[in-house]
Amino acid sequence: MNASLAALAYLVAGVLFILSLRGLSSPETSRQGNTMGMVGMGLAVLVTLLTLWGSGTLDLLTAALILGGVVVGGGVGALIAARVQMTQMPQLVAAFHSLVGLAACLVAIGAVYAPEGFGISDGTGGIKALSVIELSLGMAIGAITFTGSVIAFAKLNGNMSGAPILLPARHLINIGLGLALVLLIGIMVGSDGTATWAFWGVFLIALVLGATLIIPIGGADMPVVVSMLNSYSGWA
Repeated sequence: MNASLAALAYLVAGVLFILSLRGLSSPETSRQGNTMGMVGMGLAVLVTLLTLWGSGTLDLLTAALILGGVVVGGGVGALIAARVQMTQMPQLVAAFHSLVGLAACLVAIGAVYAPEGFGISDGTGGIKALSVIELSLGMAIGAITFTGSVIAFAKLNGNMSGAPILLPARHLINIGLGLALVLLIGIMVGSDGTATWAFWGVFLIALVLGATLIIPIGGADMPVVVSMLNSYSGWA
């Protein structure tokens, strides 16, 4: 696909996402907003596949795997959406957000171990500095979103107590975990992305931080937390 046409299509998809969020802000326009979001995502995926196919980087096997993932994932999503009650929407959204965070982590892992495939290699066996920062932040935010959303789901769904669980010295714990993330990301940048142990450290610490941030919040405030995690998943 022509680069200019692809850029225009991505712009249209972005506008559709913005209109989708606007539509979802009101019950009267939520269906229209949902439709715009689905059309925007479908357009973005289609343009990406056509661009890859035109450049010769998408073979039949890869295309079949992508199509299979869309069919399986879409089928599961449709089945869940058809069965869930409207009163269960907050926990359903929390569950879906956890998957978005996990997907961001998996993409970051793939990019770190195969930078050439993502076009971020620096040509010397390492990864470009800006890409290392992006991947590390994506991993951290994605992991926080994952565990935070799982806990939000469990509290909303009654799988764990909705009462705040206050850890001793929780603020110091969160500050310590945050500083450890900054240190490990710095090590990743300094090693040009080759210190994969630091990358996995970011993943593990962010998983813990996602839990320690959400556990102290009561179940009644979980809808607000889910909205916050929605913004996190967008950044991831």
